[in-house]
Parts: sequence; structure tokens; C-alpha cells
Amino acid sequence: MKTLTIFTPSYNRAYCLNQCYESLTNQSNYDFIWLIIDDGSTDHTKALVDDWIKEGKVEIQYYFQENQGMHGAHNTAYNLITTELNVCIDSDDWMPFDAVEKILRFWKRYGSNKVSGLVGLDAFKDGTVIGTPLPSHLTQSTLFDLYARHGVKGDKKLVYRSELTKRYPYPLFKGEKYVGLAYKYYLLDQEFELLILNEVICTVEYLEDGSSRNMLNQYVKNPHGFAFYRKELMKLPFVSAAFKFRQAIHYVSSSMMSKNKGFLKESPSPVLTFLAMPLGALLYLYISAKSTAAM
Repeated sequence: MKTLTIFTPSYNRAYCLNQCYESLTNQSNYDFIWLIIDDGSTDHTKALVDDWIKEGKVEIQYYFQENQGMHGAHNTAYNLITTELNVCIDSDDWMPFDAVEKILRFWKRYGSNKVSGLVGLDAFKDGTVIGTPLPSHLTQSTLFDLYARHGVKGDKKLVYRSELTKRYPYPLFKGEKYVGLAYKYYLLDQEFELLILNEVICTVEYLEDGSSRNMLNQYVKNPHGFAFYRKELMKLPFVSAAFKFRQAIHYVSSSMMSKNKGFLKESPSPVLTFLAMPLGALLYLYISAKSTAAM
């Protein structure tokens, strides 16, 4: 049985998915399954993947579903995964030739059921690390602490134990396609830390149609998902009052966008949310104006 599942949510990405495929066929270690979650593509993704499956260079599993958005594709992947570990490699990204080898060698040496997995580095095509490296003096940490306490910046690559990522499924909201993926990661932070692998295991390309470049649009189109995410972050037991207040501001803004008049009653921190209402209203007006101007 394979140890690692590399899963890739894909929506109309046949034009760039080959980069990921080529990188996986050139790995120095093939102890992995590539799981492609086709999130309702209308292009030739399926035909492309069928050809790759026939080539037999790597083990590929393909699953098609009606479009649910990134978090819905993650839900499906976690339900299907049977390997010990999993990592998400987006459809516009790829892995250096020794990435799988680095992950599995590191996990074999240090991994245990006392940690949730490991965190490694993302890099641009020229090899430049995205954001900052991970702290060299740490061997493990929660994801939250890496960013909030240790000054880490930029996207990082997360490899989790699959039995854990099956927990805390992302909710699906009718007509919406986005919930912050960190919801699950921060809940796992309450029980486990991640091992720190200070090496590049993913090469990232931020395409124009990717979610990272369209966050304002996501904010406007998915207010229930954003409000849920901010509400859940307010519940975390290890965060500061200042952090909760920032979440409350966004919670107010998203609730106004969704026209949810009961948001104050539904808040896990009603007093903090009440205090955040003026700034939340200003944020709502700002985002509404920006999104209108961008149309």
C-alpha cells in the first residue's frame, strides 16, 4: 500500500495540469497516489487524465463531481484517501523531483501519531522561497503559532496524517464556493503540532484565474462561507483578544453582505462583535465599493 496521496482539485485546468503530471512522473520516489478531484470541469480534463492513466507512469485516481469550490473538492479528497499521509498540490503547481523522497524520508525518521503531519516550503519557479523560511530553531509547531508568534510569512506546504484530515469537514453553502481551508488546520492545532521540514517541496505559480489572485471577488460572492470562517476563528481557545476582534470585524462585514440580521445573536463573542460593528460596517462599504469599481 502506498504511503502518500497527492491530491489535486481541478476546475477547467486542462491547459496547465500537465506541469503537475510531468513533475510527478519524474519523482525519485513513486510511493504515492495522485488523486485528481475534477470539480465540474467542462474542458477536456477527463480525456487528458484518461490518457495519463493509460500511460501507467504513476498511479492515478480520478473523481468527477459537480462544482463545489476548493473546499468541497478537499472534502471529497479526504473522504477518498486511504494512505497514511496526504498533501494538496494545486492544479497550477508542481513538485521538485525529490519532493516525495524528502517528505517520506523525513516522516519515516521523525513522524508519529503525536504530531498532525509536517510543514514544508513553497517556492517560485526560480527557487525563491515564498515569504520566509521556517524557523531554524524549531523542530515542531502549530500552524497558527508559526504565523502569529514566529513571524512566518507566505504560503507553506502542509502534509497531514489522513486520519486527521477526515475530521472537521468544510460546510457547503448553497450558491457559494468558498470556505477558508485553514478552518480545519487550526482545529487540528488544538490537539497536535506539525513537524518542520525547512525544504522546498512544492513549486507555485499564481495564475490569473486562481483563487489567490481573486480574493476580493471570493469575499463578495461567498459571504456565508466567509462569515462561518471568521466565526469559527473567534472560537479558537489559543488566540488573543486582538485576533478575535479582527475576526469579528470581518464577521460583521460578511454578515452584512449576506444580509444576515441575526449575526449578533449567532456570534460566539457577542460583546466583541458589537464593538466591531462600526469597523465591520466600514469594511463592508469599502469592499462593496471596490468590487463595484472592478466590475
